[in-house]
Amino acid sequence: MRSYVVGGAVRDALLGLPVKDHDHVVVGATPEQMLAAGFRPVGKDFPVFLHPRTQEEYALARTERKTAPGYHGFVFHAAPDVTLEQDLVRRDLTINAMAQAEDGHIVDPHNGRQDLEARLFRHVSDAFAEDPVRILRIARFAARLPEFTVAPETNALMRRMVDEGEVDALVPERVWQELARGLMENTPSRMLAVLDDCGALAQLLPELPAPDLPDGACLLRAIDRATTPDHVLEVRFAVLMRGLEGVDAVQAVCKRLKVPNECRDLAVMTVRERGVLRQAAVLPAEAVVTLFERCDAFRKPERFGRMLLAAECEAARLLQALDAARAVNAGAIAARHAEHKSAIPVAVHQERVEAITLMLHQTN
Repeated sequence: MRSYVVGGAVRDALLGLPVKDHDHVVVGATPEQMLAAGFRPVGKDFPVFLHPRTQEEYALARTERKTAPGYHGFVFHAAPDVTLEQDLVRRDLTINAMAQAEDGHIVDPHNGRQDLEARLFRHVSDAFAEDPVRILRIARFAARLPEFTVAPETNALMRRMVDEGEVDALVPERVWQELARGLMENTPSRMLAVLDDCGALAQLLPELPAPDLPDGACLLRAIDRATTPDHVLEVRFAVLMRGLEGVDAVQAVCKRLKVPNECRDLAVMTVRERGVLRQAAVLPAEAVVTLFERCDAFRKPERFGRMLLAAECEAARLLQALDAARAVNAGAIAARHAEHKSAIPVAVHQERVEAITLMLHQTN
């Protein structure tokens, strides 16, 4: 029984990048032997175990065979006679098909180190075409490693997969998962560019402007600007949705991809308010309070601030105005109008307008 570190850990170590997780392949073992050694089983489709001390994943070497369209149609075979090379050949890219033995020796049957030096994403074999998720993975890798390019033969294979409808078999949850992970990388524009280059972007996000058009190029630049730590996933997705024509288009994307509510809500609000936010520097107090009310900013000021980040508008004036308006004692106003409760919202609204008017006067 021999174990090897495989995949991303080997790739990132060779690139000099931080290694977050170590995945291992075990050759020459049975599930019974793994259990006897104290490993805990977690795999559903094939034997994967957690190390009793490190909790890192150890998978038995396996082969796979395509049995149906999409990415669920696979049969896996794991047995002691499956070799490391047989396990590595089923992997997506040459740079992910390397293994490191316990003595530090690198096993590289598909010239992954050479492609690392050339900064190339190259598929290992034509089996790549059996799993459409690999198109999304390459696009996500491009967002993480923007200096890499897709090998021409790999891009041609990806385009053929799109033409043959393999991308149509992707379930919304997996598309969203990979899109979200790509948006959180340092250069998310590369993800969209790679998807566009193989034709997948038009299938997955037809509402977006094409990257080679002026609006599309502007959107790519905006997405890459939104990569500072305060731009959480909701903000980055809202920036992406700024490229759409209107709220209905945003809602359609969110429904199709089953986007989480917090991401959907911020994106919808950002696109809905973009016309108003373009005038943020000159909005009168009445319009500012109405904007706050419409966006539920008094109850959710953090979300409002994130909308301003996503919109890339003049935020300082609005945030200062929000502080002034939130300082109004709504409880005291309600108490004064206890006998005429219907008058409370109007009274609170008016005092907030007056507070912002005073703030604007003092700052001008």
